[in-house]
Amino acid sequence: MSQTLLKAWQGAKAALEAAGLVGPVIDARLLVEAAADATRADIIGDPYRALTPDQEALLADYIARRVRREPVSHILGRKGFWKIMLSVTKDVLTPRPDTEVIVDTVLKAFPETMAFNMLDLGVGSGAILLAVLAERPAAKGLGIDVSEEALAVARENAANLGLGGQVALLRGDWTSGLSDDSFDLVVSNPPYIATHVIETLEPEVRVHEPRLALDGGADGLDAYRILAPEILRVLKPGGTFAVEIGYDQKAPVEALFRDAGASGVRTLLDLANQDRVVTGAKNPLETRP
Repeated sequence: MSQTLLKAWQGAKAALEAAGLVGPVIDARLLVEAAADATRADIIGDPYRALTPDQEALLADYIARRVRREPVSHILGRKGFWKIMLSVTKDVLTPRPDTEVIVDTVLKAFPETMAFNMLDLGVGSGAILLAVLAERPAAKGLGIDVSEEALAVARENAANLGLGGQVALLRGDWTSGLSDDSFDLVVSNPPYIATHVIETLEPEVRVHEPRLALDGGADGLDAYRILAPEILRVLKPGGTFAVEIGYDQKAPVEALFRDAGASGVRTLLDLANQDRVVTGAKNPLETRP
């Protein structure tokens, strides 16, 4: 006898709970929806709809992979972020809700009709860049990443969202080769986890996320040491920056940006009230000798 949507969801939830996974209810629902080509409304409104044998086999595969701690975003190949849906692979960091703090900050600072030029350093899947550009049609953005595989994912996402005309994506080493005073806005979610901490992380992150996007060096601050002066260099006078940080990195990252000459440096909290984004501006009165 074939499984119903409701039974499939309950079974998936029980399997994930038994494996000790956090958040089994949502994970189970997402896997059932994807395997059975169903929506959340279907599970509630048509709970006794039967799965086909192929759908049951697919769901069993999804559950087995999740029990082995493969992230749901990798199993399904997609992840929602802000108001957009993104393709994700093992070559990019899975976008997290904490990073939406950057998007929120940017959208408050740049009105909807404003034309501006933004740069996303370490663009990954394109999450930050594309979430902003999707709501700011007059803006243009450049995304840079050292990983060609990550750029392929970002290109696919830009095309799927119809944003190809607003976006340029380039392989590069941070700001290398970019000219001074060329962007109104610079954002980045750089690697910021100290090398020795990575081995203590959950397997979903430690095993399945790209190490390049996680490892911030011995103290987690290597990227910021490079980025702070460089972000200030490529920003136009009066331009804004916003970078994601680890929950315990506020003081050193703020200091690096202040030392680089940034003004109005402050740190914003994420939904869990942890320090998450350092933002500030390039002094509009700054003149070069």
